[in-house]
Amino acid sequence: MTNTNPGKKDVDSYKIKRTKKIVQQGDCVLMRPVDPKRLPYVARVEKLEADSKNNVKVRVRWYYRPEESLGGRRTFHGAKELFLSDHYDWQSARTIEGKCIVHSFKDYKKLENAGDDDYFCRFEYKAATGDFNPDLVAVYCKCEMPYNPDDFMVKCEGCRDWYHPSCLKMTIEDAKNLEQFICSDCPLDDDA
Repeated sequence: MTNTNPGKKDVDSYKIKRTKKIVQQGDCVLMRPVDPKRLPYVARVEKLEADSKNNVKVRVRWYYRPEESLGGRRTFHGAKELFLSDHYDWQSARTIEGKCIVHSFKDYKKLENAGDDDYFCRFEYKAATGDFNPDLVAVYCKCEMPYNPDDFMVKCEGCRDWYHPSCLKMTIEDAKNLEQFICSDCPLDDDA
């Protein structure tokens, strides 16, 4: 790694004082907000650098929560959803509270039990313009909303589409008790 800042040196890792966990380039971290009532910020460490007094700074790429984006939180955003932004910044490594894992949306859906430090990302976000990549996403159900991993859905055995029980005028409990579900758009198999 080439260092372009005089008096600074690249470092491979940083030990979080409180947790003793090691942070390296590529790790996702929780960063202490100025207001202790706010949730910690989430960022991906891009680079670590120390000055002559061994004070470590980290170059981070910020994740935004949906409510921090231009469009705000929508009903299909999961509680643990983040957007990887194009917003980079240098911060003191002392503001790192802990490590976390930001999964791809596909990997997050496979988790049996998401922990407190598990998040997911399915969009990149351009902070200056409010644009998302991808700007199109698959939609499901009669309501034509993107999938929210926090919401229970039932799959039609005919068309293989997913539906919210509330959009079908049934309770979640009723949907869970179904042996098989066929939506109103699919023909019933009379031979069964």
